[in-house]
Amino acid sequence: MKILITGVAGFIGYHLAKRLLAEGNQVHGIDNLNEYYDLTLKHARLEQLLPHPRFTFDYLDISDRFLVTELFQKHNFDYVIHLAAQAGVRYSLKNPHAYVDSNLVGFTHILEGCRQSQIEHLVFASSSSVYGANTKVPFAVSDNVDHPVSLYAATKKANELMAHAYSHLYQIPMTGLRFFTVYGPWGRPDMAYFKFVRAIAKGERIDVYNFGKMKRDFTYIDDIIEAIVRVLAKTPQSSKNQPPYKIYNVGNNNPVELNEFIAIIERIMGKSAQKNLLPMQPGDVVSTFADIDELIADIDFKPTTTLAQGLENFINWYLEYYLDSPVSVDKLVTRRLVTAR
Repeated sequence: MKILITGVAGFIGYHLAKRLLAEGNQVHGIDNLNEYYDLTLKHARLEQLLPHPRFTFDYLDISDRFLVTELFQKHNFDYVIHLAAQAGVRYSLKNPHAYVDSNLVGFTHILEGCRQSQIEHLVFASSSSVYGANTKVPFAVSDNVDHPVSLYAATKKANELMAHAYSHLYQIPMTGLRFFTVYGPWGRPDMAYFKFVRAIAKGERIDVYNFGKMKRDFTYIDDIIEAIVRVLAKTPQSSKNQPPYKIYNVGNNNPVELNEFIAIIERIMGKSAQKNLLPMQPGDVVSTFADIDELIADIDFKPTTTLAQGLENFINWYLEYYLDSPVSVDKLVTRRLVTAR
């Protein structure tokens, strides 16, 4: 199979590409390598993929309609996994246009490419953020999600609606995945768990919002990848008046309070965190909790990685990647960036 992965230099995209290549697929990845977070890490992920003979890469911004059209005309993709997006809830308060350009305009270009190419199945990333201020738990895909509390969440809900319209009009099989707080090795430095480990390792203070009383349904990266691979093979079918379209929650089905989460990190690292206890930030939600009954029923999979094991894997990776070197972290980062270029 020839599979397009957008956002391939990202956290999930990188791990997914490795898995699909290992299974014998041909993978073409695209990414605009934006500077939302450390470019060094994105280059380092790509360095792991580029030597593979069945992997090809284009530096490409999905908001460029001409380039996306050319991409689909040049390649005969069987499947598309769309992960490229401007991420982050809090950043959407500072730079809303980045979310419109990537998450709305860019997604439209991907949908058009899929329509023109008649691909077999589009799997796209949504987010648990679409549930907004919902108080019913666990969150089910049948719940109303018309009250987002951030622009990021609003764009992800819009993506689901846009995909449904294209699936209905053109009978293109499409599946959206609402990811719940993904973590693990090679993760995003803007995520709380990454910031916590980095600060604790350096003896710095950490910001703990809502005084640590928030809960998150943390989901390990390997479980996320397993779910994507199984969903990709599970092409939705039309039924009665319904298009070939499906939405799933992909979460651990086990929310954990932030204070407990930090305590697990402290135990693994053998160091106590110095905490700045702060109120909630705009755009945040108090709790996330995934109802994954449909995921289990349709693809026979439920995440199995414990939080302690997943965090230990991440911390081991972090310490090796950033600190296990005779040179300083700053020099290591500079050296890797030069090499990657």
